[in-house]
Amino acid sequence: MAGATARILQVQAAYAPGQRPAASAHAEALAGLAVCAIAEEARLSPKPGLVDSRGNGAHVDLTLPLMLRSAHALGPSFAAMADAGLQAPRVGYGLREQLGALGREAEAVMLAATGGVNTHRGAIWCIGLLVGAAAHASAAGLAASAGTVSATAGVIASLADRHRPMLTGNKGELACLAYGVGGARAQARAGFPHVTRLALPALQRSRARGDTESTARLNALLALMSELDDTCVLARSGRPGLDYMQAGARAVLSAGGAGTVAGRRHLRSLDAGMLARRASPGGAADLLAATIFLDRLSREGTAHATAARTAARTAARTAEDNDFRGL
Repeated sequence: MAGATARILQVQAAYAPGQRPAASAHAEALAGLAVCAIAEEARLSPKPGLVDSRGNGAHVDLTLPLMLRSAHALGPSFAAMADAGLQAPRVGYGLREQLGALGREAEAVMLAATGGVNTHRGAIWCIGLLVGAAAHASAAGLAASAGTVSATAGVIASLADRHRPMLTGNKGELACLAYGVGGARAQARAGFPHVTRLALPALQRSRARGDTESTARLNALLALMSELDDTCVLARSGRPGLDYMQAGARAVLSAGGAGTVAGRRHLRSLDAGMLARRASPGGAADLLAATIFLDRLSREGTAHATAARTAARTAARTAEDNDFRGL
């Protein structure tokens, strides 16, 4: 434990302000989109079993202020990943290993910011790949479409990283081994099909019928939950918990989604059932953050990312202040 703590502090010191090389403006903009997507996912309510603006969901060690603090702390790491993508001459092993190293450093930064709590390990993996892929696509003169960026991220994820630990012992990895599912690694290598084929279309359909943005994002989350083999749920409540989640999410969508009276009734029931099972769909939450990132990138580009990141930073500080006042 002492060695792990020392490593966290070393990494935190290595990337203190003024010591990490200054990121380019475009990299900072992509990082702003990433931080904003993660923070907006955290605040979205009501999410079944997950931390949101109502409370801690099925968790005893997570709070919304902690999630927002973590998201803000990861900004420089995402900027470094974007710069790696911008500077890479090609999508190859060099870029894969650089993003992997930056991702492992980002995990240490996260743990330092949260006092050792895993808030965003999965998001670092998927959003980090997408940030690097978006930056590389931009440098190559390609459009920042969700399809292009997710496909590029899939190519990067499929490449071997000689420095990646063979086994980490993380709960998601152990769930993959125990239940024979692919998890976050397989999702990335396939180019995030649950994001491009399920969540983004659900988001667009919901908007098209006049739902609010929050409702549209909830419906995107439910689309993910309805089919994803979520290793966070498997680790907490096994195959029965996963079956319950998928069936419950499909029931909400079949009733018209989170924007209808019937859909809300099913959503409340699903939330209560997830809490009773201590099941939290963290994998689906990570992919929802990826969905928000790709959606905003393809619709708005990086033009408003700096302002978005400033807003996310202010919201994180405000949430922490409110949390401390409640102690």
